[in-house]
Amino acid sequence: MPDIASIHHVSFTVTDLDRSVAWYKEVLGLAELMREDHPDGNGYAIVLGKPDFSMCVGLHTHSANASEPCNETRTGLDHVSFGVAQRADLDTWAEHFKELNVLQSPINDQDGYAVLVFRDPDNIQLELISAG
Repeated sequence: MPDIASIHHVSFTVTDLDRSVAWYKEVLGLAELMREDHPDGNGYAIVLGKPDFSMCVGLHTHSANASEPCNETRTGLDHVSFGVAQRADLDTWAEHFKELNVLQSPINDQDGYAVLVFRDPDNIQLELISAG
């Protein structure tokens, strides 16, 4: 069986697509890459990411969404972690998040890695991790 090369994208259902698109653009610096309707006609998605499509975040809206915030203690998504090149990058991100009033934890330094946890407008837990 061939090896899996990487995770290409993650997709989140959000309560307010315009708010989330603006947040992911401003906070993470992602660019809008495409828009697509759901095949069943009950919503659509906006895909953000790097211009070369090497890493993408899909943001979805569904007509059946009950607008509750994300809760990682329920079955489903717990969190998504994005890698950064070096530990110092986490300090730069933490300052950027502070300037934008993004809810974040202190950087957690462990043996071999460090992680910065933060939340999007729907309470989806996101992380930046520096390994090594």
